[in-house]
Amino acid sequence: MKYNELNISRQRKPKRVGRGIAAGQGKTAGRGTKGQKSRTGYTQRPGFEGGQNPLMQRLPKLHGHKALKPKAEVIYTAQLDQFAGKTVDTALLAAKKLVSSPHARVKLIVKGEVTKNVTVKLSAASKSAIELIETAGGRFEVEVKQPSVSAEKKDNKRKRMNAAAKA
Repeated sequence: MKYNELNISRQRKPKRVGRGIAAGQGKTAGRGTKGQKSRTGYTQRPGFEGGQNPLMQRLPKLHGHKALKPKAEVIYTAQLDQFAGKTVDTALLAAKKLVSSPHARVKLIVKGEVTKNVTVKLSAASKSAIELIETAGGRFEVEVKQPSVSAEKKDNKRKRMNAAAKA
């Protein structure tokens, strides 16, 4: 007989317990004597520790809430001079690798001077940054993001619910 010619079954057959003393797992079938654990139908709920205060109840609660709203990326006024005469928006900033994505929220903050005429179209800007742009001859417009399809569906559902409630 060679090692590669051995006939081995891949799955072990389950032990037949409670089939008499000679079978090796007879009488109590490996469950011990008496008690709740030896009875049929016994189940223990997850985390139960025999009456002792369970671990999940002993640990303190973690209070607080972490906001899932992504923070706005920051652009400084000094960076705007390279876009002289152009309209600066998130797509242009993403192309120049100044922001991570053309869909990111971007805020303009004062750091440095603006000397050239630039039209800025971003989600937000500080008041002083807007003043700097306007004194240089440019202008600032708030970029309005289009609501997602799921947001529109929610609005439509809410309108239908209100209409049904009034009727």
